[in-house]
Amino acid sequence: MTVWCSNDYLGMSQHPKVRAAMHEAIDEVGAGSGGTRNISGTSHYHVELEEELADLHGKEAALLFTSAYIANESTLSTLTRLMPGLVIFSDAKNHASMIEGIRHGGGPKHIFRNNDLDHLEELLKKVPLDTPKLIAFESVYSMDGNISSIGSICELAEKYNALTYLDEVHAVGLYGPRGGGIAELEGAMDRVDIINGTLAKGFGVMGGYIAASKACCDAIRSYAPGFIFTTSLAPAIAAGALASIRHLKVSELERARHRERVRTLKGLMKQAGLPVMENPSHIVPVMVGDPVHCKAVTDTLLTHYGIYVQPINYPTVPRAPSACASPPRRSTPISRWQPSSPPSKSCGPPAPSARANM
Repeated sequence: MTVWCSNDYLGMSQHPKVRAAMHEAIDEVGAGSGGTRNISGTSHYHVELEEELADLHGKEAALLFTSAYIANESTLSTLTRLMPGLVIFSDAKNHASMIEGIRHGGGPKHIFRNNDLDHLEELLKKVPLDTPKLIAFESVYSMDGNISSIGSICELAEKYNALTYLDEVHAVGLYGPRGGGIAELEGAMDRVDIINGTLAKGFGVMGGYIAASKACCDAIRSYAPGFIFTTSLAPAIAAGALASIRHLKVSELERARHRERVRTLKGLMKQAGLPVMENPSHIVPVMVGDPVHCKAVTDTLLTHYGIYVQPINYPTVPRAPSACASPPRRSTPISRWQPSSPPSKSCGPPAPSARANM
């Protein structure tokens, strides 16, 4: 069986440097961290990893969390509590973790249509200039693969006196000359105030983080329950992530190979007459049209081709669209699945409101 729905985009979980670093850390300090970050759960691996992440994003500091979900939820909810009157402007297709963080913060919020800068500006205009504001958005939206206009959003933030919070979880490792994400690729890292990232996708391990000013990271470190009251990442995980980031800062091989896999898969699917949605990213969305049909497609891929693709249905996507999410890995053997005939017409044409991410 071949897994086509892994977020281990570059195959870094299997990289010899990453595995060796984790083995070495276990031999040196053991399996667990032994405590929370503010008590006894900070090792030199954690400190070095945060320094490496700050450097990756061109920020003064970085702060590790047990996952990018926790990083988003904790940071956004804590910022609302620390900044009285903060108004958050959130993209309609933001991750669930961002939505939960904004909800838990309990402050006022406005939702702007996905990547709709006119709508965002319309909402910003309604709030007094001296009111604290934050624009929360993503770089790569994982269901349709669209990429946000980071520079344009930063221009609006500067115009209306707002902070910017960018989720780069589907971009770090994969984009930019050193794997710093879309913001690095577009030369906009210095314009973004807070960057959220994951260690579990492009970097192939687990954990999450924010990169920002030292003052911001110190405030979250001191007040975010999701950081304070939980055991820290195991040193071996921090060591593996550290090795992965250092490698991808200097190696373009994995990113180039991944881009080639994406191009090949999209090309094969278009040749087969499949309704692949156009986008500029590595996400390969295919519209299906119905949740039952979507499940039937993924079952067929598994039973007849040995390809595991997870169908993505509500609530991950709206009730009408149905998706099978499967971004190609760098090592995906696409040659194992070569369509020998046009798509069957027995299932009917795909509905315009349905999706499958391959």
